[in-house]
Amino acid sequence: MKKSLFLVMDMMNDLVDENGFSKAGYGVQVKERGVLENTAAAIAAARAAGVKIGYVRVGFSPDYREAPETSPIFSGARKNGIFQFDTWGTKVHSTLAPQEGDFDIKKHRVSPFYGTSLEPILRANGIERLILCGVSTNGVVHSGARDGHDRDYECIILEDCCAGVTADEHVHAIACLGRYAQIVSSRDFDFAS
Repeated sequence: MKKSLFLVMDMMNDLVDENGFSKAGYGVQVKERGVLENTAAAIAAARAAGVKIGYVRVGFSPDYREAPETSPIFSGARKNGIFQFDTWGTKVHSTLAPQEGDFDIKKHRVSPFYGTSLEPILRANGIERLILCGVSTNGVVHSGARDGHDRDYECIILEDCCAGVTADEHVHAIACLGRYAQIVSSRDFDFAS
């Protein structure tokens, strides 16, 4: 079995909960695609196979000192008062609740690698393969797969555990990601392989 880390990325209340800030965008796609249910089943399969789980969450200090004002993405967080760490909005959705021993990887940008503890975690644990899922497909999943690929990790994307703000956005992102990662359904992926 390859030493793997399953990255569950930005599955936070503000993005995926039906009462979260993004309920009219990501929330709709997450519900229509069954992303929470699919991801919960994938997490259970990963745990049963002994695969380590890492939860990646985007967020900022209450004064947004880490958020670039010029970013088209993160300036909106500041304006709307979202993505503040230690609030309900940045907690992992309860359906996917972390357990003792899981990794909590906090980030301030789109990529799960940039300025985070991810790379030291991968090296310390001898990880060879990244299994990725999250919201959004064209954001954190795309960045994670590309950055993982360029660091020589085998990358697997669980397509049914991802969503974009629209169905088209997700489809287009997945079409691009096939160059950097293997795209599979979570039901067809064997975590013990």
